[in-house]
Amino acid sequence: MPDPIFDHPRLVAVYDAVEGDRPDLDVYEALVDELGAERILDIGCGTGTFAVRLAAAGKIVTGVDPAPGSINYARNRPGGQHVNWIRGEVRDVAVGDFDLATMTGNVAQAIVDRNKWDKTLAGTRRLLRPGGCLVFETRVPELRPWELWTRELTEHTVDVDGIGPVRTWTEVVDIAGALVTFRTSWVFPDGAALSSHSTLRFRTRREIEGSLRTHGYELLEVRDAPDRPGWEWVFLATPSSDR
Repeated sequence: MPDPIFDHPRLVAVYDAVEGDRPDLDVYEALVDELGAERILDIGCGTGTFAVRLAAAGKIVTGVDPAPGSINYARNRPGGQHVNWIRGEVRDVAVGDFDLATMTGNVAQAIVDRNKWDKTLAGTRRLLRPGGCLVFETRVPELRPWELWTRELTEHTVDVDGIGPVRTWTEVVDIAGALVTFRTSWVFPDGAALSSHSTLRFRTRREIEGSLRTHGYELLEVRDAPDRPGWEWVFLATPSSDR
């Protein structure tokens, strides 16, 4: 089941506003231009911000996400009619030949089940054209970024158009090896309080590179994330020619 943050109607409606500016998407859009990509698969597209942005730039975009609430929101947002939306996972994308597949934000880390991670990599490779590219980011686990996810450091209020001030904060509730579970809470102007639990897997760089090789990718480059320098890796990989 999708986390409520991606599926509950009230939470989906404020998601973009609460997330605020997304400088990471500027980086990904620049990468689309750098690679000359025209056909893009946005895996874990969420509310569709990035997919719609690319479609507005004339790209052919498919957005896939397992959360019906997010897909419904994406489909009905301005510009949503120009994107092919699929509710589901990579395995549900029937037609491939993509120049680029992306997993922005927390998408790669939110795939916590090892079997699902393997299937995502294998399925994405099937959908990429020869010479195509998979790009995703993940936080550096050695820096223990979850130690900053406290109510004291994350609580803030966002004035959402048509809704009013929404107060939100994040707190870690469990750490089990590579898995970090946190609770995000929201308080709405009418006093309604909602929360959502999410879990991320913090993979080591060695683990990620090994999984890419296992599923037939050649690692092209590991970049630093310009919007959070030193805190994240950005992986660029292409299907190996010998597979």
